Amino acid sequence: MEVTVQLESPDRHVELFGPADSHLRFIRQLLGVRIATRKTHITITGEERAVTAAVQAIEKMQHHLGQYGLLRASDVEAIVRPLEPTPADQSCSPDGITVFAKHKIVRPSTEGQRRYIQTMLTHDITFCTGPAGTGKTYLAVAVAVSMLRAKQLRRIVLARPAVEAGERLGFLPGDIQAKVNPYLRPLFDALEDMMDFAQMRKFLDLDIIEIIPLAFMRGRTLNEAAIICDEAQNTSDMQMLMVLTRLGHGSKMIITGDVTQVDLEPDQPSGLVEAIQILKGIPGIGLVELHKSDIVRHRLVQDIVDAYNLNGSARRPRTGRAHQRPSHQDQ
Repeated sequence: MEVTVQLESPDRHVELFGPADSHLRFIRQLLGVRIATRKTHITITGEERAVTAAVQAIEKMQHHLGQYGLLRASDVEAIVRPLEPTPADQSCSPDGITVFAKHKIVRPSTEGQRRYIQTMLTHDITFCTGPAGTGKTYLAVAVAVSMLRAKQLRRIVLARPAVEAGERLGFLPGDIQAKVNPYLRPLFDALEDMMDFAQMRKFLDLDIIEIIPLAFMRGRTLNEAAIICDEAQNTSDMQMLMVLTRLGHGSKMIITGDVTQVDLEPDQPSGLVEAIQILKGIPGIGLVELHKSDIVRHRLVQDIVDAYNLNGSARRPRTGRAHQRPSHQDQ
């Protein structure tokens, strides 16, 4: 669709367009339209609903400029943001999550996963525990991406504790980014499945999506954000408290972990286990426990989990008491 809007005061087009066309760039970015300018008119091209909203915005901006004699960036934002359309095909429900990737809808494979999605949508904070392969991280990222796509949130923050799983990586070459990237790789993998690489790169460059080690969250308040703390079984009690208190206005927090795979020192309690015990039953906080029946990876993953449980080798969740590491015979 293409519409041409005539300027009421062509001699004031610089004020209407903003410094270096900043007002028009804001409309382009927010509404997803293309704008071509002339001194006497503006041509707007794009999807019908977005073009209609952009035309309304330009008309209101012209009226504001004529009435008050100036048009500031804050005025433009106040005019344009309420006109921002929400695409009709954007949805996030327990039965299906629409993400950025074309023709892709993330659907739950088990009743447990469906309950997990429902809990994330209806609670400000969700704790999810369960064995490997149950979709804890993947579904959390899918819900966050869907809400970002629907403009229900402004950003996504994905965090993981940088705890080594029985290995020492401190002497690996590279700067701090190179050292922490292996810990954050699973989050990148989930994102890459829900949007193309160029779009993901753009969101990362603009800090619309942040993937960071847990320690980098200290001192921040995150408003209108989806905050996902992955591998939370490897947080200390103080780290978990720090994460929980980052929640800002209009935000949603999802905390995931496998309490049988704690990589902390034997005498250090898991912050995830402690938080679930302390916060259980508080309104607005949801708790979902996924089980081996919710595993959706290769069929052998469920057999492996069963075999380790039968052998008694899987580590139990750690609480406040010291635990001894399993012996080599137990492993």
